[in-house]
Amino acid sequence: MKLEDFDFDLPEGLIATRPARPRTAAKLLLAEGDEIRDLHVADLVDLFRPGDRLVLNNTKVIPARLSGTRTRMTGQGEVTAKVEITLLEPQASGEWTALAKPLRKLKEGETIRFSDALSAEVRAIGAAQLRLAFNLTGPDFDAALAAAGAMPLPPYIAALRAPDEADKTDYQTVFARHSGAVAAPTASLHFTRELLEAIHAKGVAFTEVTLHVGAGTFLPVKVEDVETHKMHAEWGEVTAAAAEEINATRAAGGRIIPVGTTALRLIESAAAEDGTMRPFRGTTEIFIYPGYRFRVTDALMTNFHLPKSTLLMLVSALMGQDRIRAIYDHAVKSGYRFFSYGDASLLIPERRKSA
Repeated sequence: MKLEDFDFDLPEGLIATRPARPRTAAKLLLAEGDEIRDLHVADLVDLFRPGDRLVLNNTKVIPARLSGTRTRMTGQGEVTAKVEITLLEPQASGEWTALAKPLRKLKEGETIRFSDALSAEVRAIGAAQLRLAFNLTGPDFDAALAAAGAMPLPPYIAALRAPDEADKTDYQTVFARHSGAVAAPTASLHFTRELLEAIHAKGVAFTEVTLHVGAGTFLPVKVEDVETHKMHAEWGEVTAAAAEEINATRAAGGRIIPVGTTALRLIESAAAEDGTMRPFRGTTEIFIYPGYRFRVTDALMTNFHLPKSTLLMLVSALMGQDRIRAIYDHAVKSGYRFFSYGDASLLIPERRKSA
């Protein structure tokens, strides 16, 4: 299975740099069996069945992009230089791993100041990352980070425009609860509280799980043989209560529909071979590509993904490679908006249609 099998031509004009307003006005491509329909996110109320269960990722994106300065004494006196930091994940020690520009010009032991309240000491520098120890912890850190940080927009948006205040709302789901992600579960960005209430009133249940999406979600696949690709690790949790809810829905004949590839990857990681959901807490490196047998997922709501990406491989595994090529060809020709702020799809594979 070659990387080029997952390539397609995407006009740059279809890369969304802002979300649809209102969120439910985004277009929705319904692919069910051999059928493709052009709808809108607001139509989801009519597409789910009583007894279905949506699985939502309640991770909360932190404003992980920080602009700071480091000051150093030289023979010419005090010299100040700018430093751009992207936080990656907290460590058990309380330190954070991070990316830095310029990384090579930093030194261990020096301090980077981001605001009057927030600063960090460089504790260690590796080949591609560094480790930072901040001067604040707990709620004080959260408040200072919220004031000084910017949302970590994906590279393909950041290349077209800088993040701004609107992104602090736009790049966050309405059910975000647990801080820790540096990328949003973007399919969930389409939901409003009103839409969730309307779906629930129809008899559809919700289960929340947590997967802290990492920056590794944007890493390109660099191997030609797809099966040799190594996935990045992300931390997630499926509580005992969440596992029980999913198992009860399956036993009653309802469909399990994760909203987003992050929720899908987590529940597939937690499920036993027979589809029984088990509590899960830890990291997952699950890599889903064609040939994978889905244990618990009956359908998927997701956005449109990058060429040659692991997420395109995931949806190809769900729907079949030829089917996904046809779906993406239709989306491009029909002017669907792609990637994190783009439009959505509801993918219902033929083999699980009656599940």
